[in-house]
Amino acid sequence: MAIYYSIHPETPQERRIEEIKSALQDGAVMLYPTDTVYAIGCDLNVKSAVERVRQLKQLSNDKPLTFLCSSLSNISEYALVNDRAYKIMKRLIPGPFTFLLPATKLVPRLVMSPKRKTTGIRVPDNQVCQALLQALGNPVISTSAHLPNEEGKFPTIGLEKARLFDALENLVDIIIDDDSEPGFQVSTIIDMTSDEPAIARQGLGWEAVEDWLTITTGS
Repeated sequence: MAIYYSIHPETPQERRIEEIKSALQDGAVMLYPTDTVYAIGCDLNVKSAVERVRQLKQLSNDKPLTFLCSSLSNISEYALVNDRAYKIMKRLIPGPFTFLLPATKLVPRLVMSPKRKTTGIRVPDNQVCQALLQALGNPVISTSAHLPNEEGKFPTIGLEKARLFDALENLVDIIIDDDSEPGFQVSTIIDMTSDEPAIARQGLGWEAVEDWLTITTGS
């Protein structure tokens, strides 16, 4: 059964963040709030934990996993960012946006798209996420919480928090509660792997992205 941590949403308690950090470094998988939906995640650099996340989501190894970075400069360590991408990302982060970018060698193969050598990265506008990222010193996996059932999958997005926690408490090691209710809108995905950035998935804040892409591309 998972260990519950109640974390203040604006000023996360340092001692609890440190405890969670240590558990993640030891291979723990967590359910945690983001600025979009509750996510399942782990330390990017712990292979066994990443494999568990894939099993929970029933994802094959050819399906890339999104991860969270603390800042734009942190993103540049894990992805190749050209001038146009930098300009767009600087305007949009932190926020509910996932950027598809060419991966650097720091991205584990188990996380990236094996054929395209790309990765999805977010910088969350959430203090708990930021506190964890700062404590770890490296990214954490972030995949929206879904549960397997006999018919495949059904989303936990939009579930009441108590039901969400009950549903996952035996599948993860840590559950973080910051007093927020689970969101129901996923992030907007922006494909930046070509010369012309484009919205690959409409999610939270996609209208602002569409307007900004129109301005920057001159279309």
